[in-house]
Amino acid sequence: MTQKDHLPIRWNPPTVAAPIGKYSHLTLVPEGSELVFISGQVGNAPNGSLAESSLDQTVRALTNIDLLLDSLGSGPRHLVRLLTFVSGTANLPGFYAGRDEVFARWFPDGAFPGHSLAVVAALASPQLFVEIEGWAAVPTRAGVEGS
Repeated sequence: MTQKDHLPIRWNPPTVAAPIGKYSHLTLVPEGSELVFISGQVGNAPNGSLAESSLDQTVRALTNIDLLLDSLGSGPRHLVRLLTFVSGTANLPGFYAGRDEVFARWFPDGAFPGHSLAVVAALASPQLFVEIEGWAAVPTRAGVEGS
């Protein structure tokens, strides 16, 4: 990878156990990048409708992250880290299935960003099963739309 790519560099040192999930232990933000924080995304479509299952909410939340990154001229390969909240263990299988579906497209080489997962008692609304926030390292830009 060359510096001009402005893509995060991810790796797992052999001095610690391999990741127990789809994440990398370390991610380096390259020079010439700005760190962007993505607020927690839930499974709602642009019209506000909410997906009904944890699988569909996961796919939609990740799609929303992809669309936000696209608005910056960036994409999922620029993700440094994700933090996921899943409401109750019953929603974990749907989350895993949705994450695996999207990650297969986003990271076909298996170089995943850092990712933490927390199972919580509830989210802001009983209809919400999954919320995902993120950090991305995007190439430095002179101006940012919408500021």
